[in-house]
Parts: sequence; structure tokens; C-alpha cells
Amino acid sequence: MSYNIADLFESIVDIAASRVAVVSGETQLSYAELDARANRLAHFLRSRGVGPGQHIGLHLWNGNEFLEGMLAAFKLRAVPININYRYVAEELAYVCSNADVVAVLTQSEYAATMTSVMRSVTSLETLIVVGGEALKGAFDYREIQRDGDAERDFAERSGDDLYIVYTGGTTGKPKGVMWRHEDVFFAGLQGGNPGGPPIDNPAQLAANVAVATNAPLAFLPAAPLIHGAAQWSALIALFGGGRVILQPGRSFDPAAVATLIERHKANTLTLVGDAMARPFVEILTQGDRRYDMSSLFVVASAGAVFSPVIRQQLHETLPNIILVNSFGSTEAGHQGSAYHGTANETGRDGRPSFMMDANTNTVFDDEHRPIEPGSGQIGWLARSGRLPLGYYKEQALTAERFIEADGRRWVLPGDCATVESDGRITIFGRGAVCINTGGEKVFPEEIEEILKSHPAVFDAVVVGVDDARWMQRVAAVVETRPGERLSLDELQTHCRQHAAGYKIPRLLTLVDKIVRSPSGKPDYGWAKEIASRSQELRAANA
Repeated sequence: MSYNIADLFESIVDIAASRVAVVSGETQLSYAELDARANRLAHFLRSRGVGPGQHIGLHLWNGNEFLEGMLAAFKLRAVPININYRYVAEELAYVCSNADVVAVLTQSEYAATMTSVMRSVTSLETLIVVGGEALKGAFDYREIQRDGDAERDFAERSGDDLYIVYTGGTTGKPKGVMWRHEDVFFAGLQGGNPGGPPIDNPAQLAANVAVATNAPLAFLPAAPLIHGAAQWSALIALFGGGRVILQPGRSFDPAAVATLIERHKANTLTLVGDAMARPFVEILTQGDRRYDMSSLFVVASAGAVFSPVIRQQLHETLPNIILVNSFGSTEAGHQGSAYHGTANETGRDGRPSFMMDANTNTVFDDEHRPIEPGSGQIGWLARSGRLPLGYYKEQALTAERFIEADGRRWVLPGDCATVESDGRITIFGRGAVCINTGGEKVFPEEIEEILKSHPAVFDAVVVGVDDARWMQRVAAVVETRPGERLSLDELQTHCRQHAAGYKIPRLLTLVDKIVRSPSGKPDYGWAKEIASRSQELRAANA
């Protein structure tokens, strides 16, 4: 057996066939049933000419079908490609073409759009519709599952097989990050043993599940499975012989998530920052409905800002749980964690601080030299060790982000950071969205956290808008709580208690709803357009 995701999954199936693997709405599948459904899909795809190295698009909401699509691709040595279901036709055509997809599983609600996309993407020959009737020229997923072959008869696989995760980040076009299975197993899936030493060999994974005496854990990844962190959380659950609990549907529903935790006794909830954590904690504290959260003992966040004010609210609401603020990226995998209530939770200026393995993580200056711990110098976070091969069809970007320094290969995902004197790494934010105002750097995430600590603010995004004198002005786009009013003067007074004057927003734009990606990440392009338009209107009316 190799460190191949399909091989590893099948080894767990053979040990825990009758154990519940996935709960998705009213659907509950054992490991054997999940395996059989993935086999049926894999056989169908193979009958359509899909083979090793080819790309299969997953244009789906959360549900068991997404996991089945991933596993079916891996079984064939093919590559699943996550496709954002909020994209319009032009964006879908770009991703499908860029990724060279040959088949797509699409939600029935988007079947007509994806059918039109097929006409402009020459590689795309097979469309499978999930959750409803298939259009002419497409295939019905229910028929594939009803008539397909459930047996395993696939070719030998390798730890070198590819696993690609498309990431849009907060800026730019989506790009595919290419991982070898073996590398992502250790860097993203935490070596099959989160919080402990990685397993010694592939067979040990199944052996650990076989001898486990405790009840298997139940994981609820609340983010969309089109988000890499949610995929990794689900795979970690399966590799531990646990249950994956999914909230089916298009959007995060905090009440539905709380109900699932109560009904299915979830132990670990993974969220993506404040965009999910804030409505979740408010569901628990507002209204007449009271949810039983006694089974829950870990709430983890990754992929976006997890503000101190939200962490504290969660702690006060659920005082017995462990709150974990994890850090990583699609390009670097899991890099470090911080635990709420510990002395090393925050670093310089109250910024989030993480303990990271110093053998594989450092911070470089612009000349790719490690910065001195405790110097306060801000540089670029870098990771070595097990890394992706690079970006799919993006040689120039790969050369820019994946570098050689000190005789080792490193990735620089674009995060600005510093190293504290005790070795902790403090994160300031993405350099791509850093605001330059009068020569001073302002990191949006810092001001966003301050804004969200104001009682009238429900959500906020901070951007820089062009300014003739200062190069950029700090602008806040804010969604207030229902019935609340907020002025720029009031917001500035609040911010001055927590940040230097040059960081204070000079422009406030109120919106009905902050636009974020399905995974909860801020859409900085949208926010900048909104703020710039607001600035132009003010100038015109002055």
C-alpha cells in the first residue's frame, strides 16, 4: 500500500465496513456503502474514457455526492477539481478550461448553465447531474448509482498521484495547487494523526482504526467542500474511522448546523473565521431555541480571521470546549495552531500568533534571508518540507512563489509575518491586500477585527481606495446589526482606542450584506469597488 488517498480510504473500509462514514441530510452511509457508491461512479467515468491524470470537476453543494466524486476520481488515479458553485458562466468556463476538465458533476440547479459552458470548453465531454433530472446530453447521477458496478477492480495507484485544489484566495483568478497524495497526507491531513506524530507507514493507519477503543469521533466541516480546508477536515475524519456530518445545501445555515450537532452528537466543528463563527454563536445565544452542545468539545477555525471578540463570545457560550485558531493555506498545508486562553495566543500588537515547527517554517525578508527573531521586522512567511509541485499551468507564478533558499525549497503563499523572540510567528495578513497610506502599511484584517468589536457592527471588510495625496485611504465597508445606525465619527472614535491614527478608516460605506466567498473569505475586489464608488459619489456631491 502507498500513501495514496484511495488506497488509504479502502484500507479503512476493510476494517470498519459497517461503521457510519457519512451523514448528509437524511442520507446515512456506512464505510462499505460509501466505498460502493464511489466505485459505481468510478466505473461509469472509466466507461466514458476517464483515466489516470485526467480532471473531473465537482460543481456541487455539500453532500455525500461530493465525497463520492472525490473518492471516485482518486480510485481511477484521476484528479478531482473543486469548482465554485457561485461562479457565473464566464467564470465557470475559465476554470473548466484552465483545469482541462473532461467530466463534471454539477448540481441540478446549475445544469443548464454548465450545459452552455460545455459548448465553449473543448475538453469537457461528460456532464453528470446531481439532485434532479438530467438535461438532454447529460447523465443522471441516480441512474449511475442504480445501475453501476460496485466492485473494486482498479489499477495500482501511487503516492505520486495528483490532488489539485483550486484556490481563488482573496484576489486574482482561481489557480490550481498541485499536491502529490503523499505530500498532502503529511502536510494537509496531519499525517493521519492530528496533534500527534505522523503514522510510520500506510498500513498503520488502518491498524490504528482497528485497535481504537474509544468511540469514533464525529466531525462537522461547516465550510463548503469546494474549500480545501473542508475537504481536508472530511478526509481526516475518514482516515480516523470517524463520521463526517454534512449540512447539505448551498449556504451555511447556523441553525441547521447546531441542529446537526445536537442530533448526531458531533465532537468537532470546523468553521472558516468570523463569517461562520459569529452567526453560529448568535444562534446559540439568541431566541427561545436552546441546543444541546454537550457532545461538542472542539471548535476549530481555519482559512480566515477568527477575531478575539468572537473567540471570547464562543468561550463564554461554550466554556468547556477547546477553541482552536488554525493557520495554513492551500499552498502550504497546515502550519500551526493557537489555543484560546493560552498565554501565546496573541503576538505583537494583539495580532494572531501561532506555534509553528521552526524546522519547516520561517519568515524571510525581501532578499529571502530569515529575519531575526524578536526584531519586529515584518517579512514573508515561508514553509519548506513537503510542498505542492506548484500551480497547474502557471509556471511563472510557481517560480515566484516556490523558491530555493539555503539549499531548500520553500513556498511563500503571500502572508506577511514576524518572528517573536520565543519563536512564535505572528501573522499580519496577506501582502496582496495590504494598504499603503502615506508610506505606512495597514493590514485590513487588523482593522476588520477592531470594527467587528463595535456592538453595532455585524460584519466588515477594509480596503484601500486611491488617494492623490496619501496614495491610498483606509475605507471600511460595514454591515450593521438589524436596527443599528452607525456614523463615521462614531466608528473612528471606537478605532482610535485600539489602533494608530494612520490605520483609522477615513471612509465608511454601509451595505445590507457583506459579500464573501462560499468558504467565508472576504471578497476584497467587491469591497474596493463599493468603497471607490462611494468615494466618487461623495466627491461629486461635495
